[in-house]
Amino acid sequence: MNETATEDTDAQDKLRELLKKFRFAMVTTRATDGSLQAHPLTVQEAEYDGDLWFVIARHASAVQQIQADSRVGVSFSSNDAWLSLSGRAEVVSDDAKLRELWNAGIEAWFPNGPEDPEIVLLRFDAEGGEYWDSPGGRVATLLAFVKHKVTGERLEGENEKFDL
Repeated sequence: MNETATEDTDAQDKLRELLKKFRFAMVTTRATDGSLQAHPLTVQEAEYDGDLWFVIARHASAVQQIQADSRVGVSFSSNDAWLSLSGRAEVVSDDAKLRELWNAGIEAWFPNGPEDPEIVLLRFDAEGGEYWDSPGGRVATLLAFVKHKVTGERLEGENEKFDL
């Protein structure tokens, strides 16, 4: 395996590890006037290479915006990790995939079930991103912050940009 392939695999492994920490995302699209708009969506599935699946209403503003400009950003935040992805999104009508992803959380938003014609899928294809990760979780992050306040030493953590 060459060095670039190893780096790609390492980036995908780190991405997969980080995506397990997040359930909710902010998907940022470009409106027709050029402004950026962020939409809160629940990640229904995260594939190995960073591709994400969301369930969304067919007439949602995010759907209209993605159909006009497929470039989007997806960001995540937890107590000890942050992830920003860039890529392209597409609106997908796939009844089999929708039934595969269907769960009680989706049903709370779409009570008419997976046959509801108002539902479509949003598939995000990650092309690259950046992450910030505090090793050791919430307690370690808090201790590092206290250490910084007492000693003035810089907070430690991982930060890396990557391409997929």
